[in-house]
Amino acid sequence: MIRRAAVAGSFYGGTRELLRTQAGDLIKAEPRKARAIGAIVPHAGYAYSGRVAGAVYARLAFPDVFVILGPNHTGLGAGVAIMTYGAWETPLGHVPIDTDLARAIQRSSRTIEEDHMGHQREHSIEVQLPLLQAVGLPFTFVPICLFSSEYAACQDVGLAIAEAVAGSDRATLLVATTDMSHYIDREQARVKDQQAINAILACDPERLHRVVRRERITMCGFHPTTAMLIAAKELGASSGELVGYATSGDVTNDYTSVVGYAGLIIR
Repeated sequence: MIRRAAVAGSFYGGTRELLRTQAGDLIKAEPRKARAIGAIVPHAGYAYSGRVAGAVYARLAFPDVFVILGPNHTGLGAGVAIMTYGAWETPLGHVPIDTDLARAIQRSSRTIEEDHMGHQREHSIEVQLPLLQAVGLPFTFVPICLFSSEYAACQDVGLAIAEAVAGSDRATLLVATTDMSHYIDREQARVKDQQAINAILACDPERLHRVVRRERITMCGFHPTTAMLIAAKELGASSGELVGYATSGDVTNDYTSVVGYAGLIIR
């Protein structure tokens, strides 16, 4: 099965030539690569958040497999949807799903369902792929999108990922994709987002989940980020590093209603 690109031409360039130039400009490799267990990257249009996401990917040693967790913005499909076979298409070509790892994750979970509908129109995972393709190295990936946001669901997903990754002999990077505060003024966004960032830096998934709900932080992917942190801790992670933070106001010059973007590495 080929999952066709849903947001090519809107969130990122719609032609091979344009996208190769656009993505290549955003992910300029650094000479020293960091080995990491996980990463958090944004998923807005490249004009807004591409530089934050690209800065994170440029810092990382490239793995064999990416497990990419994103939020389900559309509400379609299962509460936790995985695709275990096929490939995703972008203007830069096809990216194969890692069937062995995907099925191992699903077998270890009580909540993850094989479901293509949840991914069909969702952009959060899709916009990561051209940035990774621009590196020019072969890779496979496992897409998991979450609509369910209860901590128990996040814990089930995180533990299932950790068990499957621990049983694999290939280098794997866990990626959670989220934007931060939505449609508040820049100063409010910075204050609220810093609370969530502090929890991520401490590698504390319970604290992140709690503070987002208590402070009503409109972080659209707090649940995939929570699940990723649970998995990362099981795999030995203990701390995070903030690579970059920006808002949509940096592009639009409108600071009265912004969206925040944070990029972090988990070690």
